[in-house]
Amino acid sequence: MSQSTGQLVGKIVLITGAGRGIGRACAQLCAEQGAHVLVNTRTQDTADAAALEIRTAIPHARVDGIAFDVGDTAAVKSAFQAIHRNYKRLDVLVNNAGILRDALVGMVSESLFDEVMRTNFGGTFYCAQMAARLMARQSSGSIINLSSIIGRYGNSGQAVYGASKAAVLGLTYSLAKELGPNNIRVNAIAPGFIETDMTASLPEAKRDDIMRGVRMNRIGKASDVAGAVLFLSSDYSAYVTGQVIGVDGGMII
Repeated sequence: MSQSTGQLVGKIVLITGAGRGIGRACAQLCAEQGAHVLVNTRTQDTADAAALEIRTAIPHARVDGIAFDVGDTAAVKSAFQAIHRNYKRLDVLVNNAGILRDALVGMVSESLFDEVMRTNFGGTFYCAQMAARLMARQSSGSIINLSSIIGRYGNSGQAVYGASKAAVLGLTYSLAKELGPNNIRVNAIAPGFIETDMTASLPEAKRDDIMRGVRMNRIGKASDVAGAVLFLSSDYSAYVTGQVIGVDGGMII
């Protein structure tokens, strides 16, 4: 697709946790649609490598790597200052970075709790906070928070993960109300069973059990989530805010 005819031409898009999986698929699709994409990972080497691979795959794509840990508030602040300095604006933030640490409630340690909440909720909050400051300057923007079907309906052994993703939904609703007057839209996506590195390691019996609840009878792909991200990033969703889009193949029907 020509860079001049994509849905995101002229937009600066930051995607956290974009080295692989859902984040990587989002970065590639946004680049295909003409956005100038900022690919975030924790280290500059992996961010630059991911950016180079996307630029190699997509002629004329504009993709840069930007390294910071979303759970490190000082690093987040510094990164967004650099975005303002280097790009002057930010049109879309995709809060995708997250971790999964399963444990039955009786086995949840303080360090596990802190790590999951700091990354999944804290990282989403602080990135959204910094993005809102940039977007308010231009009176426009879209913040897209990746939650999970577990954040909506829970799951045994995932109390902390589910709580962190439920907190993301509460944050989304509140920010949509607060930032709407500044023409900043805030929405969430709640993926279901998506084929990623995290789900690939599940035992076959567990995968079969999950699949029995998927009405569309297939595992979701990272590109399925990326399509929803594209919609919420584009002007086609200009009047959509405070919503949660379930990309789950009908698991909650």
